[in-house]
Amino acid sequence: MIECDFSLDTFPAEGINIILVGVGGQGTLVAGKLLGTVAASLGLDAKVSEVHGMAQRGGSVVTYVRLGREVFSPTVEPGTADYIVAFEELEALRWAPLLKKGGSIFVNTVKTMPLPVSMGQAKYPEDIAEQLRKASGEDAEIVIMDAIAMAREAGSTRAVNTVMLGAMAARCILPPSAFANAIDIVFKEKLRALNHKAFALGVSVIE
Repeated sequence: MIECDFSLDTFPAEGINIILVGVGGQGTLVAGKLLGTVAASLGLDAKVSEVHGMAQRGGSVVTYVRLGREVFSPTVEPGTADYIVAFEELEALRWAPLLKKGGSIFVNTVKTMPLPVSMGQAKYPEDIAEQLRKASGEDAEIVIMDAIAMAREAGSTRAVNTVMLGAMAARCILPPSAFANAIDIVFKEKLRALNHKAFALGVSVIE
């Protein structure tokens, strides 16, 4: 697995802003809890906040995570997100404008039909990849990944969130090794092994 050096002294003075977006049931909130646990173990201040939507299955869920030596507000303003982790394609497109110039967005290739689409009142966009590039900027890094398949390989499709965090962690904003302890803290014992595997599979997307 990728090894990343970490020091509070060299952590960006302005902090790191992460947005986790998806629909209810995809583990967005658990992913935020994992990030908060990792940050605390490294001595970072963390503000984790669900700021939009409802967590019931199928509803849009957005969680802001702000990490730094000292963080005062959980809000991520438009154009200031260093990373967007999207568990669903349309949610990636919806929140792409919050990505900062040169930021990274990780997108799971799954489509969840919103109610208007299911009722035939609207169409799901067919050119999301093209629209995503326009919305996030030409200099953005866009990582498209089949996190469902990797989660299934790990042992459960519910581990999509851990797969996605693995891919983001491989960019060394936080050392991947720190996630191992966080997984053991956040998940019950019977779920730990598959989430460790899911995280490693996510890291392998970038390696």
